[in-house]
Amino acid sequence: MTGASGFVGGRLAPALVEEGHEVRAMTRRPERYSGAGEAVRGDVSDAGSLRTALQGCDAAYYLVHSLDSSDFQDKDAEAARTFGRAAADAGVRRIIYLGGLGDDADDLSPHLRSRREVERLLGEGAVPVTVLRAGIVVGHGGVSWEMTRQLVAHLPAMITPRWVHTRTQPIAIADVVRYLVGVLDAPEAEGRVFEVGGPEVLEYLEMLTRVAEIQGRHLFVLPVPLLSPQLSSRWLSLVTDVDLQTGRSLIDSMTNEVVVRDHAIRDVVPFEPMDYDQAVLVALGERAAARRRAAGDRHKHGGLLARGARA
Repeated sequence: MTGASGFVGGRLAPALVEEGHEVRAMTRRPERYSGAGEAVRGDVSDAGSLRTALQGCDAAYYLVHSLDSSDFQDKDAEAARTFGRAAADAGVRRIIYLGGLGDDADDLSPHLRSRREVERLLGEGAVPVTVLRAGIVVGHGGVSWEMTRQLVAHLPAMITPRWVHTRTQPIAIADVVRYLVGVLDAPEAEGRVFEVGGPEVLEYLEMLTRVAEIQGRHLFVLPVPLLSPQLSSRWLSLVTDVDLQTGRSLIDSMTNEVVVRDHAIRDVVPFEPMDYDQAVLVALGERAAARRRAAGDRHKHGGLLARGARA
């Protein structure tokens, strides 16, 4: 599994282990990895390291991308090409990739076009690729979710560009993980593209206002239709901790409607995904729990230092 310590991989690895799978967590620094599975050194841009990491694996999850780099399209393309070929050389029987929703008939943003290119390049080595395409993934630590949460938390009033009326179909991270686990053991999922989303289609503005309502806040919105993506991304970097380049890549994609058109995944991995409000409540609860753990660690560390000083 690439990206094993990331937003998705950090949840997927333990879920796979719980299902009885042996997980090899690929990371550039295995000595720092403390998650589920066996840590192994590997880098998606280093073919030699990939051959070693992939040896003996039946399937590979590809969960990496480079949104924080201005040349992310070139980096992601080269990494996908290298990984696909290395997987074929190692005898991997299936690659599972988490991509992005969006209608190919639209003028897709560079971010979404890159996701499509990665789908194609992963398969160049002739290993069947199962693709799950998702829109906004709601969960603590996810960039898109954090952007939403922080905008609501930091701004009692918000100047909104045209893209806030674009429709999307948010999905809880727990449900994304459930789909990713489910397709692994489904032979009929091999080589197919699936679209995944929650039960509700919402405008970005609806998502923001519902997060505010859940937290007992009132969000005053002032539409400014001429606010450009470049200005939007600069504004975003000022009021959230999303860096400028990542913000620009995400905002460019927000002009594209990302809605599930094909519901075939529901036949392959049948369950009812949680609604948006429930996903938000879970994400907020995870954040609160993480903050409590961090505070406890700081208190424990401070106590050790104090005892050491007295000694």
